[in-house]
Amino acid sequence: MSSSAELLTGLRPERVPDEDWRAFEERFHAEFPRLQALFLRVYGDSGEVREQLRRLAADAAASWADRDPELKRRDALRVEDPEWFQSNRMLGGVCYADRYAGNLAGLRDRIPYFRELGMTYLHVMPLFLAPEENSDGGYAVSSYREVNPALGSMDDLRALAADLREAGISLVVDFIFNHTSNEHEWARRALAGDPEHEGYYWIFPDRELPDAYEQTVREIFPEDHPGSFVQLPDGRWIWATFHTFQWDLNYRNPAVFRAMAREMLFLANVGIDILRMDAVAFIWKELGTPCESLPEAHLLLQAFNAVCRIAAPSMLFKSEAIVHPDEVIQYISPQECQLSYNPLQMALLWSTLATRDVGLLQQALDRRHALPAGTAWVNYVRSHDDIGWTFADEDAAELGINGYDHRRFLNAFYVNRFPGSFARGVPFQDNPRTGDCRISGATASLAGLEAGDPGAVDRIVLMHSVVLSTGGIPLLYLGDEVGQLNDYGYVFEPGHADDSRWVGRPRYPAEAYADRGDPSTPAGRIFQRLRRLIEVRSSTPEFWDGALVPFHSNNPQVLGYQRPGIGAEQSTVVVLANFGDRREHVNEVTLSGLPSEAVELVSGKAVTLSAGIDLPPHGFVWLRVVRAG
Repeated sequence: MSSSAELLTGLRPERVPDEDWRAFEERFHAEFPRLQALFLRVYGDSGEVREQLRRLAADAAASWADRDPELKRRDALRVEDPEWFQSNRMLGGVCYADRYAGNLAGLRDRIPYFRELGMTYLHVMPLFLAPEENSDGGYAVSSYREVNPALGSMDDLRALAADLREAGISLVVDFIFNHTSNEHEWARRALAGDPEHEGYYWIFPDRELPDAYEQTVREIFPEDHPGSFVQLPDGRWIWATFHTFQWDLNYRNPAVFRAMAREMLFLANVGIDILRMDAVAFIWKELGTPCESLPEAHLLLQAFNAVCRIAAPSMLFKSEAIVHPDEVIQYISPQECQLSYNPLQMALLWSTLATRDVGLLQQALDRRHALPAGTAWVNYVRSHDDIGWTFADEDAAELGINGYDHRRFLNAFYVNRFPGSFARGVPFQDNPRTGDCRISGATASLAGLEAGDPGAVDRIVLMHSVVLSTGGIPLLYLGDEVGQLNDYGYVFEPGHADDSRWVGRPRYPAEAYADRGDPSTPAGRIFQRLRRLIEVRSSTPEFWDGALVPFHSNNPQVLGYQRPGIGAEQSTVVVLANFGDRREHVNEVTLSGLPSEAVELVSGKAVTLSAGIDLPPHGFVWLRVVRAG
């Protein structure tokens, strides 16, 4: 195989200045051997593979030549500070541009509010060209280089990225790389019989191989279609893991990898800082396996990462892997995905809220929170998506909990089918055959505000207090910080009626935002208390990075953990959070290993620990203690 030096020969575009090209050469020599090794491991060594790799190198050089000088300056800064995203000042927000602000121009107008809130990271939900009406919330992409015209243009996206960058806010978008919509140009050509683009998808002439694959592949959207394949108008069958109009790409074809790498670099040059790598577990298929989280999926992610390190070195990946907790962590490393959603913590926050027992959540923090150096969790109370109960059955069994029964309880509780439930969620993809179900809803509705439960505001703040204090990047679904409720009008919107996830994607709650300064309103109480937590977090160095030390409260309703100081500091922040409906006590014996005096950071008051500490219902404390040197 050609060396990196040989491949560079003749690749330099004339428009690249000497200094820029030297920077590119240095990174190319450092990263290309890794990319080549990964490519050959996945695809083998052949003339076609060598040619695709040569073209990929040329694509990277051309992309670097096109990269804006301002983006190159940011590259240099972030390469010098590779753990910038570990800061305790990081705060994420996520929204749909149309529902939150009308369009991309409207999002630019919201930047002053984002700064008021303290945001440093904005994830704009899928915004590219997609089928009208039902596009799975934009996750059926028809073009990675065209913005949905209802939201604006690619120039509007560039302008938003520039304005956010000026405001100190990183822009995050989805890279939907497992599949395209059936309206994508590649899909249209494949359907028309073009041999090149037929090779971009999994197309079979009959049911023989689809039937064989479906022996071991699970059904994802049973309400949309059975199995993993749909029939084309010409009688052939195509792989569609998710909706009928989302056709899986065939990564066994190295041309598909190169094509998607070009789309990725295009987005990097628009000014995107972080790509949410959608459905990472599904990108490699192998007969006789579940076709999820196979080794090649990791190798491909590492190869995409290497391409970025060469041509867009400040770009980060965030994995979206809603799989077994042991599999989630496998995607997280500086060489694969530097960031990852923390679906286990999210699911167990809601589980704990329903049971009032912290056992599963405490176990997860003790056992499954630690990450490799140079990586971070993205912690969240809820997302745009449904809530799935992703805890490991074997973890639950250790605590005497039957996983299947517990999921059934949680599903009943969160759709108000359990006596005494405060929640008002909506079932999603309810599958009577398997008993599987997920939950849709806005945070406030799930926490009891819609039902008028008096503990709702405290529950909302409690869950966000955990997200804000466990390390990594806390992520707010925008509108939840003012207590937005479910939007049941989704059933009247074109293309949304059959997808209950839209109940938790309400339009901009203008009235609630107008009330955010009024503490007599739920919106005001939630916003002002969350804003205080964000301010405290940003001034608390112990909340830098994600290091967490267990601290057991010896009370089944009270979650505990410690955030140690960094460097030579002897300070530690001890977090205690009461998920119970009554006042709970953490006794003096449990606290005896701590200094007798502490400062409660949220209130700013001194606290004596020698007699233990009381926590009100759904109350919490962030206690800074300083140990003698």
